[in-house]
Amino acid sequence: MAKASKEGKVFVLDTSVILYSHDSIMNFAEHDVAIPITVLEELDNFKKGNDTKNFEAREFIRLIDTLSENYMLQDWIPLNGKTKGKFKVVMQSNPDVDAEKVFDEPKADHKILNAALTLKSEEKAKKVILVSKDINLRLKAKSLGLLAEDYETGKIKNVSDLYTGKSIIENIDPDHISKLYEENVIDRKEILKGVKPTANNYFILKSDKNSILSTYNPNSKNVEKVDKVPVYGIKPRNAEQTFAIHAIMNPEVRLVSITGVAGTGKTLLALAGALEQKRNYKQIYLARPIVPLSNKDIGYLPGDIKSKLNPYMEPLWDNLKFIQNQFSESDKEYSRITDMVNQEKLVITPLAYIRGRSLSNIFFIVDEAQNLTPHEVKTIITRAGENTKIIFTGDIYQIDTPYLDSQSNGLSYLIDRIKDHPLYAHVTLEKGERSELANIANQLL
Repeated sequence: MAKASKEGKVFVLDTSVILYSHDSIMNFAEHDVAIPITVLEELDNFKKGNDTKNFEAREFIRLIDTLSENYMLQDWIPLNGKTKGKFKVVMQSNPDVDAEKVFDEPKADHKILNAALTLKSEEKAKKVILVSKDINLRLKAKSLGLLAEDYETGKIKNVSDLYTGKSIIENIDPDHISKLYEENVIDRKEILKGVKPTANNYFILKSDKNSILSTYNPNSKNVEKVDKVPVYGIKPRNAEQTFAIHAIMNPEVRLVSITGVAGTGKTLLALAGALEQKRNYKQIYLARPIVPLSNKDIGYLPGDIKSKLNPYMEPLWDNLKFIQNQFSESDKEYSRITDMVNQEKLVITPLAYIRGRSLSNIFFIVDEAQNLTPHEVKTIITRAGENTKIIFTGDIYQIDTPYLDSQSNGLSYLIDRIKDHPLYAHVTLEKGERSELANIANQLL
């Protein structure tokens, strides 16, 4: 039997960690990892289905099967790699303090706590730490004297420092701003004093006389003027919306993220920009993840599949109707939207319904992307074929999915990891434009 290393830590993984990332077991450096047998039982219930959590469950089971090929699971089994520790499955639990008795309920979470408590008594020379995405389970662990922490891999350390996509620079030479107005472009070394900016970063350049909106083009290495351009009847109402439209319309940028609180116009601008470029793409997809109320599956809702999904898709239809109503019913633009929907040139659908489809020649908008895991965001982007543009929109502070937060959701992860790539642009919308009443709610409530 292989022995665990004499020094270090043993991390006990909860089911929520594995459903978040199937390869999480490989991300604890030289330390050892323990899997309670209850976790394997729970994963067995998740292995069937087409959701990401089902994929993660299946992949983890395959990974464990591969790693344990020549071992018994109750042994300490080496993880692949010289710098990795070992892992095992904790089969039986006989802790001094029984979590099921303490919390007076024989449930899976308490069995997992008992496994960690048993390991703590067996591995006295080590720190035993429960790792879970479930805050309540972590609190229960701490109440029993167990160390507990969130799964940190891929987690943003400080969301307040997350890239916003915009910079304001004061005291610019007025002559440089005038030159940018006249020529639409200026060498970055002239105006940014030799500092290399982030790719596709947007700037509000100000002098004591004038100001201008601009962006850094990573391909030409120049700063270029950004004009306020309406798209399909929608006019930008502030600098950030102007930047967002520029990113959506920029053919050199294939991946865009737009964040902001409710009412800032994220989805509306993305959809209007897509309609403005409809001739450049075979189809426009507008999709969002389904986050059921009270975490119940949509099967609990009455009616056929269309009536089940309508409540989730209604906000997307509202944006489409708003754009359509910018025109009179006699205008070509008005009827063209209806025709696109009827001919499935414009498709509004749950995100799960396009899983596995080819995304070539598609303008793809993913709404409410803050409810996706980093793995789901990666899966969507890796589906992109030739001439596909992907827009992620969402509010990283408005999470509706269990085990995700502003630091660990896929949208925050995307912004943090891909900033400064020439194919990517990000804009944070700051000012609500839905109505004065909506702004009061965002600011004061």
